Formats: sequence, C-alpha cells, structure tokens
Amino acid sequence: MNRQLFDTYRRLLTIAEAGIFYGKDQFDQERYRELKEISLQLLSKVSENSFTDLQKITEKDEGYPTPKVDVRAFIQKEDKILLVQDAISEEWSLPGGYAEVGITPMENVRKEVFEETGLEVAVQELLAIFDTNLRGDIPQLFQYYKLVFRCEVLSGEFQENLETLQMDYFSLAELPALSKKRTTKEQLQQLVTTKELICQ
Repeated sequence: MNRQLFDTYRRLLTIAEAGIFYGKDQFDQERYRELKEISLQLLSKVSENSFTDLQKITEKDEGYPTPKVDVRAFIQKEDKILLVQDAISEEWSLPGGYAEVGITPMENVRKEVFEETGLEVAVQELLAIFDTNLRGDIPQLFQYYKLVFRCEVLSGEFQENLETLQMDYFSLAELPALSKKRTTKEQLQQLVTTKELICQ
C-alpha cells in the first residue's frame, strides 16, 4: 500500500464530507457528493476495502469529520497483560472499543471490559493517548484517539458474548497474534514501562 496516496485520498474524503455537512447550495452539495464518490473510488484502489464497503462504512458516519474515540483497559496480573480474542478476526487486543455518547471515558471503559470479559473493574488512571494517524505502517480509514486506562479487576469471570471468544493473560515475550489496528506490541511495551502519561 502507498501510504502517501492513502493519506491524500483520505484527506479528500474528509474535505468532501465537511462540504456535504456545511454546504448550503444544492449545486455545491452535488459537487461534494461527487468528490466523496471519487475519493472512495481512489481509496478502494489503495486499501483493503472495496468501493461498496467504503460506501457502507462512510454512510454510517455522516457529519463533520472528526477523530473517533476508542477506550482500552490495561489490566495486569503479575507480569502478564489481559487480552481478549476478537470473535471475527480471532486476533487479540486490550479489552475496549468505541466510546459511547452520554457516558464518561471511565464509564465507557468499565462497560467495554464487562461486555467483553464479564469482569467488573475499577479504573485507576489514564495511561496513554495514542493517535492512530501517527502509525504510518497501519493505515486506517478513520483517525482514532485511543485512551488507555489502567484498571484493576474487582470481581467476575469470563462470560460468553458476541464480541470475544476468550480472554487470557500474556507476557510480552509470549504475545498471541495481535489485532494491530487495536493494539500493537510496541504500545504494550510502553504501557508496561511507563511512569507518566503517554501522548503519541
């Protein structure tokens, strides 16, 4: 994949979406919709998604384009890190997902952990804010701010659910296949050793 082209086409898409959102004139609206369609066609040539897939993804996300917020829980037991296995990709990541409107980031992460693991957790501190735009080797259609919170397990055990197949604790030396769009080995290494808030 050509990352420079991907970023350029994605920028065209955000300009088109902003124009659709703010445009008042009917003819401007038509031009911006055409620009959006062209940018999706171009993106389909340099990404893993088809034109149809990209149309479906962006239809769900109308409005002024802004980064999305993703919350993750960093839970350790001795020197091991809690990861969950995604039900679709079967890859592993820190438990978490999209932040929902109307509840705080801390409430979001508690909710996500419970839904994906069955565990009740206490949120202790914000450890990191990761910007997916800074990962040139892992291009994504949308930009995400990943908020990672240190959490402590209070109670519970794994419950079957639609999102994850299982959970387990892993050392950095024995990590399973990670879902790199969600969690990378480098991020886990930083989270294990950090003494201050990571912003990158």
